[in-house]
Amino acid sequence: MAESAPFLPFRFQVSLFAGASLAQGGQLVCAGAFSEVSGLEATMTPKKFAEGGRNWGELQRAGPVTFGTVTLKRGVTSVGDLWSWFDAVAREGNGGMRLSAEIEVRDDVEGAPLLRIKLTNVLPVKFKAPDLNAAATQVAVEELQLVHEGLVVERRAG
Repeated sequence: MAESAPFLPFRFQVSLFAGASLAQGGQLVCAGAFSEVSGLEATMTPKKFAEGGRNWGELQRAGPVTFGTVTLKRGVTSVGDLWSWFDAVAREGNGGMRLSAEIEVRDDVEGAPLLRIKLTNVLPVKFKAPDLNAAATQVAVEELQLVHEGLVVERRAG
């Protein structure tokens, strides 16, 4: 088996869609311009069973899967799409504004997608405005936390 170079963590693009992905006719709500994405994780909690006559350990079976809260961070811009989405969901309270998300990790040479992570039924649960400090020299960063109902990882063939 051939070994490949590791993926660089800073070559990525994030897209949020209403409905399915853009390729499937979805409408792009927000894309790009994120400085950080964290919380891309799935955890399976095994179910343990004691079997009669088996004195050496328990049987382990696959159990339910839970997904981590995904955090998006970006420099504050004049575009208010993240706040608008959070605000619409918070005011309506019915969860009807769920989106799909795609995170693409790109090749550092050609910029071609190497890895695509898809999140389904994404819902914003926390919006954090940047700290405002006149003496600060760093870029103001807004943060949005998302929960979702599924995570799929697709790798480029080859």
